[in-house]
Amino acid sequence: MAQPTDLRELHRRVQGAVDAQIAAASHDLAEIGPELAPLIDAVAALLTGGKGLRASFLYWGHRAAGTPDSPELVRLAASMEFFQGAALLHDDVMDQSDTRRGMPSAHRAIATLHEQRGWAGDPGRFGEGAAILAGNLCLTWCDQLYATCGLPAGDLARGRDLFDRMRTQLMGGQFLDLLESARGWDGLDLDERLASARNVIRYKSAKYTIEQPLLIGALVGGVGDEAVPHLSSFGLALGEAFQLRDDLLGVFGDPEATGKPAGDDLREGKRTALIAYALDAAEPADQHTLEAQLGQDDLDQAGVNELRDIIKRSRAVDRVEGLIDACVDEARTSLAAATAAGGLDRDAVEVLDELVLISTERRS
Repeated sequence: MAQPTDLRELHRRVQGAVDAQIAAASHDLAEIGPELAPLIDAVAALLTGGKGLRASFLYWGHRAAGTPDSPELVRLAASMEFFQGAALLHDDVMDQSDTRRGMPSAHRAIATLHEQRGWAGDPGRFGEGAAILAGNLCLTWCDQLYATCGLPAGDLARGRDLFDRMRTQLMGGQFLDLLESARGWDGLDLDERLASARNVIRYKSAKYTIEQPLLIGALVGGVGDEAVPHLSSFGLALGEAFQLRDDLLGVFGDPEATGKPAGDDLREGKRTALIAYALDAAEPADQHTLEAQLGQDDLDQAGVNELRDIIKRSRAVDRVEGLIDACVDEARTSLAAATAAGGLDRDAVEVLDELVLISTERRS
């Protein structure tokens, strides 16, 4: 039976693989010229200090098949961090986010560089263009690391279709998120609003955060076919719980912990399950205020506090917490079914169960 690897130690090793990939890729860019340093710096800064959940789920999905630890597996897991980097770089541009993990977001940092150097043109547009290119580099390096991690080509081929589908579906999920914020929910009842919000959750977060990395690792590792549908159910349920927690943090989280301004999701007009429940149960005057102020990018702290109070009074937070609990229960039931069906490695299953708590009982 494979021995478990401490999650913090795994995170350290994945970070080492990420750093090595950036260093190697930097040599290719160095042929063009030193002017490309801001792109490399943007990626390196973003990929330092994250939670590493996607890498962890890929790694332990692979180990669940009874495979041993190896540097090659760690490199494969690290490919997920580059995919996450691309998603964050592009997401911050689309959402016009000023910060990420308590630091200026990449497009803002590069815009500041533009201003400091006194270059021609609009600093904001320059920063956004550079951040998009940095995200594209992350997509390239994600694919490169998957293909060159060192695991047997036949093993990697088992996960390749899902790897490609993951990248395609995330782009669709990102567009759904943009679309929901733009067109709003006029004329939709609670069930329709929840269905819309949960569809965004599935394709913008749940699948690529947990389900697909887990299944890619499991497929590459050769896990039994009987376990795959149960692992998929586990990953989807846990991924939804993860994002529902994220939605709560986006409104009520401590900026010191989340690294983002308080109430950012309110300014961005995110149509989440939390907002669906609040609009359903709030008093008419509160509904009007929430609908009028949601998505106002100049919403000040007093406005954020007012909307928070409206959401609290509606008991929407309690209803979302209930959804999270239900998703966690479903995830644990599915993990038990996967274990029974596929003979998964016991140590790996214990770590996956530990990751349930890490994914859902968090402050950032």
